[in-house]
Amino acid sequence: MGEFVRFEVEGAVGTIRLDRPKMNALDAQMQEEIRACALEASARTDVRAVVLYGGERVFAAGADIKEMKDMSYVDMLTRAGALQDCFATVARIPKPVIAAITGFALGGGCELSMCADFRVVADNAKLGQPEILLGIIPGAGGTQRLTRLVGRSKAKDLIYSGRFVGAAEALAIGLADVVVPAEQVYPTAVEMASAYAEGPAVALAMAKKAIDEGSEMDLDAGLRLESTLFAGLFATEDRALGMASFVENGPGKARFVGR
Repeated sequence: MGEFVRFEVEGAVGTIRLDRPKMNALDAQMQEEIRACALEASARTDVRAVVLYGGERVFAAGADIKEMKDMSYVDMLTRAGALQDCFATVARIPKPVIAAITGFALGGGCELSMCADFRVVADNAKLGQPEILLGIIPGAGGTQRLTRLVGRSKAKDLIYSGRFVGAAEALAIGLADVVVPAEQVYPTAVEMASAYAEGPAVALAMAKKAIDEGSEMDLDAGLRLESTLFAGLFATEDRALGMASFVENGPGKARFVGR
């Protein structure tokens, strides 16, 4: 457990909890602690789904600008790669991941939220990539993940202007998946995660791999990947359980074991 980020597990759901007062500014230490929690979430077989949560007040208001303002080009060459690798470790968690967003998710905070599979957003939350207002561009995946989520034109609008997006607009453009009152954000994310935690863990991991990696390939390569992953699932216990349950009891009644 780190100083500012901890990994909490209840049932089969793990929560990566950001807790650096006051705004969860993502300094280098916090980034490394996020990476460590993501690796733990990936490795633990008792964890079947994950929630990213910054607390009741704020998800993460961005990078620690005080830490960054005196960094040189050479300094940032090293740090930028480590930052992207930290967030990529979150994106590669082979389980359903849900970001529970309250308050602000800006800059690096918005980029971190986009590493999740889904985003549950408070109705009064604000999201955005305001790096342009500092004379820079997003450097932790914002230009790439935002474009893939909302499309090229809308991503350019948000990144060129640096403007904040409210929950309603975030939902309309695909940056949010669910909007609820702030006090319901974390319970809703946990409820979603719990539903996925009851599913076939290996099949869910392969579905995530097929979608995320296949979207970066041409169609033929993506179809080959899908076919390989599909066939491999016939070696799992959950496939046998799922098909036997379907034949005996109909769809949707299988009790999976995660193997």
